[in-house]
Amino acid sequence: MKTFSKEERLCSRRSLDLLFKNGSSFLLYPFRVSYLFVAEPVAAPVQVVINVSKKRYKRAVDRNVLKRRTREAYRLHKQDHLYSILKPSSQLLLLSIQFIGKQKYEFDFMEKKMISVFKKLITQLKEHESD
Repeated sequence: MKTFSKEERLCSRRSLDLLFKNGSSFLLYPFRVSYLFVAEPVAAPVQVVINVSKKRYKRAVDRNVLKRRTREAYRLHKQDHLYSILKPSSQLLLLSIQFIGKQKYEFDFMEKKMISVFKKLITQLKEHESD
């Protein structure tokens, strides 16, 4: 299932506000990741929003390239590294991936970092479960 459908995109203003006010976050350069579990039954187990700062990258072309590369790395590896670990439940994982790097990286580098992000996210989620 290497798709990135509408159900997997986080668009709701209410959910975004909830994620950024109550969610936990960590930094794994060049990404800042925020996450939060909410009790909402939906089609996909994870909803994600990917963004690149307009302050750091003035030109839309640059922002779009970085978003595209990040989205592609997420799409290719979400099934193996994220969905397989998450237990099917009634909870939805809200996820924000912000690119905070200072330069444009090649796709190979971003792909490796995205796998690292998934691994760190899983360890963080396991720590919160045990608490």
